[in-house]
Amino acid sequence: MLRPSPAPAPALRSVLAALGSPTAVHEARTPALRAAQGPLSPELPLPVHVLGVAGAPGQTPRIRLAGWRFLIRSGGRAIAAADTMLTPDGWSFSHFFEGPYVTATERALLQAEALPVPYQPRLLSVPELYMQTLWLHADPEADGATAAPAAADLLVPLAPAPPGIAAHRAYQIADLLPVLSTRLAPPPLMGSPAPA
Repeated sequence: MLRPSPAPAPALRSVLAALGSPTAVHEARTPALRAAQGPLSPELPLPVHVLGVAGAPGQTPRIRLAGWRFLIRSGGRAIAAADTMLTPDGWSFSHFFEGPYVTATERALLQAEALPVPYQPRLLSVPELYMQTLWLHADPEADGATAAPAAADLLVPLAPAPPGIAAHRAYQIADLLPVLSTRLAPPPLMGSPAPA
């Protein structure tokens, strides 16, 4: 079962304003959003955290909050998503998008909903690997903006996932983060000793 964290009110307001703006919707590169019939609603806000490049293999990677994502539903299914970002003036709308991660997010959320333990859903993006994961935080009452992972957290890579990492399979965070950290670490310089 999932217990989403509430999004900041200004983030939701900015998405609602963008959905109400014919210019924002019609200029978006989202054919499904432009062609949607009937009402569009932003649902299931997910904090989007970014996994930063670690300095060397074995170091703990940096995780920071980058924004909030809302799935845009029409006719009972997610057809697009809206991202918000933090600006000097507060949370504001960033952009609409569609594609495989929207469908994969909805699928992973449905799978997670069937788990017997409650989790707080988040997204963890790994830009350098072109990877998105559903981050199931073990403390469903935590502030969604906090970036500290817990030992009982799960990561579910969304399709398409990088080679060697199975999409839509739940990994313990302690098992997957070291793999990602190793892939993100800069290669050793010529003549440097190999990492242990």
